[in-house]
Amino acid sequence: MTGNPHQLLGAYLLGGLDDGDRAAFEAHLGRCPVCREDLAGLDTLPMLLDALPAADALALAPAPGDTPGPAGVAAGTAEQVPAGPSPAGEAAGHLPESLPLLHELARRRRTLRRRWAALAGAAAAAALAVGLAAGPLLVRPPQPDATYSVQSGGGLRFSIDMARKTWGTELAVNGSSLPSDGTLSLWVRDRDGGEDRACAWTATPSGRVKVTGATPIQLGSISSVELRDGAQHPVAVITVP
Repeated sequence: MTGNPHQLLGAYLLGGLDDGDRAAFEAHLGRCPVCREDLAGLDTLPMLLDALPAADALALAPAPGDTPGPAGVAAGTAEQVPAGPSPAGEAAGHLPESLPLLHELARRRRTLRRRWAALAGAAAAAALAVGLAAGPLLVRPPQPDATYSVQSGGGLRFSIDMARKTWGTELAVNGSSLPSDGTLSLWVRDRDGGEDRACAWTATPSGRVKVTGATPIQLGSISSVELRDGAQHPVAVITVP
């Protein structure tokens, strides 16, 4: 620890002392009311250093051979304070020999603050990107305008979701235990006796299917929907009330 503990005031305030010097300086504070008073007067120094440009900080350092004057004090006169109320002037007056250390600590504080700002910006951007990517997954699909289903004693299950469109009707087919070979087709019959094939597909070995079909027949005009096998025999019939 230096022979003049008062010269360590700035380094202590900014956390620039090692453990031994910090403990020794804190013991000195207990015995020195002048250092305690000066420390209380410099509590805004870290904030000032953050805002002070490097060129201005260097300008506060007295040149070699300067003599005391109204604007500052000469090197080695750490116990004197400059005239005027400026906290930055007080810091320079008390700590001319510690200015390089204060300048370096201020530079590191600015660098750390910029890094944290960049990380916060990146985290915000990442969170926004995740929100935009997940957004479509959170949107509920449109609900069908009508749903009908039929089930047979042999385990066949067949359901249709119907959605009204300006051009007709969209039909989402979901079935299980259906015929496992040949070509299956979905036929829509209107209330005037006409019919239209909405879709066709190759039967799956598992007997399961999920397909979507379409018909120009409007939903309100549909009287029934038939599932037919490759020989055009009805496998399941749904009557629309």
